[in-house]
Amino acid sequence: MGRHRKPSTGVKVGRTSVLALSGLLPAGVIAVAGASDLDPAMQADIQPSPEEDRDALGARLAAALDETADHAMAQQGFRAPPVVKTVALPDNRARAEMPAGPLGIPGIAVAAYQNAEQVLHTEDPECGMSWSMLAGIGRVESTHAFGGKADADGNPLSPVYGPVLDGSLYGNHVIHDSDDGALDGLNGYDRAIGPMQFLPDTWKRYAADGNNDGVADPQNLFDATLTAGKYLCSGGLDMRDMSQQTRAILRYNNSMAYVANVMAWANSYNNGVAPKPAELPRI
Repeated sequence: MGRHRKPSTGVKVGRTSVLALSGLLPAGVIAVAGASDLDPAMQADIQPSPEEDRDALGARLAAALDETADHAMAQQGFRAPPVVKTVALPDNRARAEMPAGPLGIPGIAVAAYQNAEQVLHTEDPECGMSWSMLAGIGRVESTHAFGGKADADGNPLSPVYGPVLDGSLYGNHVIHDSDDGALDGLNGYDRAIGPMQFLPDTWKRYAADGNNDGVADPQNLFDATLTAGKYLCSGGLDMRDMSQQTRAILRYNNSMAYVANVMAWANSYNNGVAPKPAELPRI
């Protein structure tokens, strides 16, 4: 997973350990040991009073430490791992109405690409991911969810699936079922899923929650785009370096023609000039 590390809360003494210590050490010792993790204002609030017994002081210290832990996690953007699944949605959803981006990119797709860029700049700034690179991937993989056929939450109006990987299509690998059909709705073999076209097994490894709803859904544009960014950045790659950028894109499709197409579209979204046919070799 490269540089995507689980952040530490910075608090080494939890509530249960403080209460356990309260029965073994004098109250003043517990207060000094635990309060070292607190800021000065909190330390002043937990000084023992003459009439307070050890259990009461331990409880107050534990509560203060819990508050410190919550604050630390909030400051570091800590979130529980998302639930990996495809969410069932009604069929009568309205298409998102948002202004188009450069070269006509659907507005909802632009929002997803730019959101992923912002998240990755915070979580993995050394990667240097740009929204236009993610847009290049999205253009080649699904033409931005088939021209932006998605609702205002970034969910495609119809699920996006690739061909069944059973060997019947020339040039495609045979990939047997890895998710019991949970993500790709298919038994026996796998197929790519969602607007960024992940195989189920790869999705399960890199799945990210791009819209902060607690779910990593491969069909959702925000989730799929952030996951694509994590996948490209993994292993500590720097997307500002052309050779490393090429290595990252080859993970999606081991074809230099594919790399050329993605880079051409990414450059075009940056400069507003459509790529020339010679820049888009057949994949």
